[in-house]
Amino acid sequence: MTEGWIEAAEAEGALVLRAGGQWRIAEAASLDAKLGALRLPPARHVRLDLGAIEGLDTAGAWLVLRLERALAARGSAVTIENLAPDLGPLLRQVAKSPAPSPPPPRPNFIIAALDALGGHAVHFLRTGAGQFGFLGLVVVRVLRVLRHPGRFRAVALAAHMERAGVTALPIVGLLSFLIGMVTAFQGAQQLRRFGAEIFVVDLLGIGFLREMGVLLTAIIVAGRSGSAFAAELGAMEVNEEVDAARTLGLDPIELLVLPRLFALLLTLPLLAFYADAMGLLGGAVFCWASLGIQPAIFLNELHGALWPSTLWLGLVKAPFFAGTIALVGCREGLGVARSAASVGRSTTRAVVQSIFLVIVIDAAFSVIFSWLDL
Repeated sequence: MTEGWIEAAEAEGALVLRAGGQWRIAEAASLDAKLGALRLPPARHVRLDLGAIEGLDTAGAWLVLRLERALAARGSAVTIENLAPDLGPLLRQVAKSPAPSPPPPRPNFIIAALDALGGHAVHFLRTGAGQFGFLGLVVVRVLRVLRHPGRFRAVALAAHMERAGVTALPIVGLLSFLIGMVTAFQGAQQLRRFGAEIFVVDLLGIGFLREMGVLLTAIIVAGRSGSAFAAELGAMEVNEEVDAARTLGLDPIELLVLPRLFALLLTLPLLAFYADAMGLLGGAVFCWASLGIQPAIFLNELHGALWPSTLWLGLVKAPFFAGTIALVGCREGLGVARSAASVGRSTTRAVVQSIFLVIVIDAAFSVIFSWLDL
C-alpha cells in the first residue's frame, strides 16, 4: 500500500496539486501535516488532480474537501479532476454532510470548578423552590379535605400506618437498643477516668430523649419509608397509573400523597417514643452488666437527671421530620420521567434529601431551644 502524498506543480498557467496513494484514516495525521506545509496561493486557478489516489475513506475525503474550501476561501477557482468513478460517490456524500466541529478547548480548572459550583447552586435553588411549591399544593389539598372529610381515604391511611409504622418496629427497636448500649459504653470509657460512671445514665437519658432517639428514627424512616414512597409513586408514574387516576377525575395528591403524609405524621412520633424506650433499655442493660448499676439505681438517677420537658423537646421534632420525609419522597416519586432509571435516581434523591433536611431541621431546633434556654 502506497503512503498518501500530495505535490504541487505549475501547468498551463494554473497550480496543479496532484494527490496519490492511500487517503485513509491511518494516513490522516501524515496527510494533515503535508497539507499544512503547502503554500496555498492567493486568488488563482487551482486544479486538484486526484487520479493517483488508490484508496479513499471518510477521513481522506474530509481532507480533500477541507483543502478545496481553504483554497476557495482565498479566492481561488478550484476544479477537481481525474477522481476514480468508484470514489466519486463517497466524496459527494461527505460534501453534503456538515463539517466536523473542532473539539472545544479544555476549560481552566478554576473556571470549571466555579461553573460546577454554580450549576449545583442553581439546581439546589430549583429543588428548594419545587419543594416549597409542592408543599403549598399539599396544604391546599389538606384544607379541602378538612372542609370535606368524606374525601379522605381512611383505609389507605390505616394501610400506610401499618407499613410505615408497625413493620418498622423491629428495625427501629433493634438499632435503638444497640445504639443505647454503644452510647453507654463510650460514655463509661470517658467517665471512668474520673470515677463518675453513674453519670452515664444522665448522658444516655438526655442524649437519647432530646436528640438521638427521634433523629435515629427519622433517618431509619427516611431510608425505609421515604424511599418506598418515591419508588412506589415513581413506578405508578412510569406505568401511567397516575395519568389514569387523573383521567378518572381523581386527584393524585388526595389519592396518593395525603394518606402517606398523615401516616408518617401519626406513626413517627410513636416510633420515636419507642426508640427512646429501647435506647434507654439498651443503656440500662449495659450499665447493669458492665458497670454494676442496678435497674432501680438506673431509674432513680434517670429520674433526677431529666426535666419534665426533656422527652417533649425531642418528640416535638417528630412531626416536622415526618412531614419532610413524606413530602420529599412523594414529590420525587411523582416527578420521575418515563424510565426505570429515573425511578432509581428519584429514590436515591428522596433518601439523600430527606436525611439532609432532617439534620438541617434538627440543627434549627437546637438553635431555637438554645435561644429559648430550654
